[in-house]
Amino acid sequence: MKSIFFSVTLLLSLLFFVAHIEAGIQCNTVSQKAASCVMYATGKDKSPSKMCCSGLADLVKSVGSPEDKKQICRCLKSSAKNLGIKDQFLSQIPKLCKINVGFAVSTNTNCEAIH
Repeated sequence: MKSIFFSVTLLLSLLFFVAHIEAGIQCNTVSQKAASCVMYATGKDKSPSKMCCSGLADLVKSVGSPEDKKQICRCLKSSAKNLGIKDQFLSQIPKLCKINVGFAVSTNTNCEAIH
């Protein structure tokens, strides 16, 4: 019985993994990875947390194409509108976290121009 449960669990995990790869980067993943940055990006914390920096580092590692960068940008911009994100804090996060995201992080970034 345990081996059947393990096999089914493994199969479902593989199917989810394949579906996730084919779908590209999802906004819910971006939101989860960036959620701990909100307190800094709204001006409520003095610096980005370690969780913020590690979440963004994970996002950068997941980028496989320019389209992935564009999608991350789109997701971040969409979320920023609803959360009261302030550009003067948001734009500093990559520098403070020592992460090169490959594009200017700003609510004014033209996501479609990212290469």
